[in-house]
Amino acid sequence: MPGTQRTRKSQMFKRLPKGENGGIQLLLIHNVEHLGKQGEIVEVKAGYALNYLLPQGLAAIATEHHKRMVDKHREKLRAIELAKLSEYQSLADELGRQSITIEANANDEGHLYGSVGPHEIVDGLKSAGFTLAQDQIRLEGPLKELGLYTIKVHLHSEVDASLKVWVVPTAAADDAASGSES
Repeated sequence: MPGTQRTRKSQMFKRLPKGENGGIQLLLIHNVEHLGKQGEIVEVKAGYALNYLLPQGLAAIATEHHKRMVDKHREKLRAIELAKLSEYQSLADELGRQSITIEANANDEGHLYGSVGPHEIVDGLKSAGFTLAQDQIRLEGPLKELGLYTIKVHLHSEVDASLKVWVVPTAAADDAASGSES
């Protein structure tokens, strides 16, 4: 049985359309960052095509039929892409008006005992009503001090947003400090 799977894969590999550079030609069904946009024909290595793009449903084999269908529906695809882009742009504007507060344990100089990373920012956004993935938060490095930070949020290949994040000391630390002064 293991030999038949290998045989099937090698037969499939032989049927895949080759590009000018020896890679495999695929038609992108969805936008793939750092590769191309929906409807484009791209050339990738066989392993990337067979192990990621095709199984994830991000691309299809670039047959003549698929190419004709994309040409026929290109305007409709462009309209859908523009609608998505305007949605992302309005979300970016909304995020730009937001500011979230994250509590963290810190010493008297304002240095955090730990750090604030994408996970904490995503949780803060979730409580504000926004659902984002951690990989959309682009930090220069972990936030290790109290203060105000402007964070880049990557929503789409063409749309980035800025988000203000306040890192403040935890309320328990404030209560302990005020309790020891009394």
